[in-house]
Amino acid sequence: MAHMCRQVTGLAAGCAGWVGVVVATVTNDWVRTCDYTVATCVRMDELGSRGLWAECVISPSLSHCVALQQILTLPAYLQTSRALMICSCLLGLPSVLLVLMSMSCVRLQNDTSSVKLRRARVGGVLFLLMAVCGIISTVWFPVGAHLDEGLMSFGFSLYAGWVGSGLCLVGGSMILCCHGNDPRTPSRESSFYYSRQRGTATPVDPPANHAKSAMV
Repeated sequence: MAHMCRQVTGLAAGCAGWVGVVVATVTNDWVRTCDYTVATCVRMDELGSRGLWAECVISPSLSHCVALQQILTLPAYLQTSRALMICSCLLGLPSVLLVLMSMSCVRLQNDTSSVKLRRARVGGVLFLLMAVCGIISTVWFPVGAHLDEGLMSFGFSLYAGWVGSGLCLVGGSMILCCHGNDPRTPSRESSFYYSRQRGTATPVDPPANHAKSAMV
C-alpha cells in the first residue's frame, strides 16, 4: 500500500508540474521591464511585459501586445527558451502514460513486473528531462532579458515555470527512487517450483509452473 501511495504521489506531482510548464509556455508574463517605479511606468504606458511569444505594454485601461514573429532576428536566449519549453510540454504526455501503465492496478496483456518497472523508470526519466528543460529555460530567459533590456521584476509565467519544473523534478525522483517490486508480492520470474520426479528445484515458465503444481 505504501509503495502504491508513493507511486501515485510521484505521478500527481509530475502531472501538476506538467500543467505549470504548459501555463508558463503559453502565457507571456515572464519578465517586466521599466526604468522607473511600477506606478510611474503604468501611468506613462512604459511598463513592458515580455514572454516567449509576444511583447506587451501594460497601461491602466488595456494591454497591447506585439507578436515576436521575426525568428531570424530574435535573440538566442529567446529561441532556445522556446525550444526547451516546447520539448518539456511534449514530453509530458508520454511520461504520464508510461507511469500510468506501470501501476499495479493497470493490467495489460503479457504484463510482467520487470516490464512495469522499465515503464516506470522511463517515465521517471522523462519527468526529469522535463524539469531540466524547464529549469534551463526559466533561468536563462530572465538573465538574457536583463542583459538585453534591463529587468525590473519577474512575471507570473516565470513563477509558474519554476514551480512546474520543481514538481516535475520531485515527481520524477520519487518514481525512480521509490518504484520497484513490492517485497510482500514476489514476482513470478524469481519463483522456483519443486518437482518430485526430478528431486530438484528448477525455474520454469509461469504457465508451466501452474500446470506442474496441479499435477503434483
